[in-house]
Amino acid sequence: MNQRMLLAVAVVAASFLTAGVAKAKAEISVNIGVEPACPYGYYDYAPYSCAAYGYYGPEWFHGRAFVGVGPWFHGENEFHGQVNNSFDPQHGYNGRTPSNGDRASKRTVAPKRFKGNEMRDGRGHAGGEEKR
Repeated sequence: MNQRMLLAVAVVAASFLTAGVAKAKAEISVNIGVEPACPYGYYDYAPYSCAAYGYYGPEWFHGRAFVGVGPWFHGENEFHGQVNNSFDPQHGYNGRTPSNGDRASKRTVAPKRFKGNEMRDGRGHAGGEEKR
């Protein structure tokens, strides 16, 4: 009888050991908030502050709407456009930049005589060739 009891305990123990542990599903939720409302576009790195007039070339605008950069990019995957990074604080620019919610001045959105010095895609990567 002891052998049967020992066998039963072993079977019950084995069933507990082989029973799968319920796996918890990991969820990562990143809330980046609403797209900044900047008249001339916003920089492609956090904290996504508004870019100065002249930073983005005309290919970054559809009509008067900015195609976006970073998490809010609305363009094609192969999109590349020109920027003038001399208007970027990371490259020494310390001039005026608009605030979130400001409206564009009476100038056109894209500067008429834009001079780009760098190609970028909509996700913050430099390099590549102009495509649209």
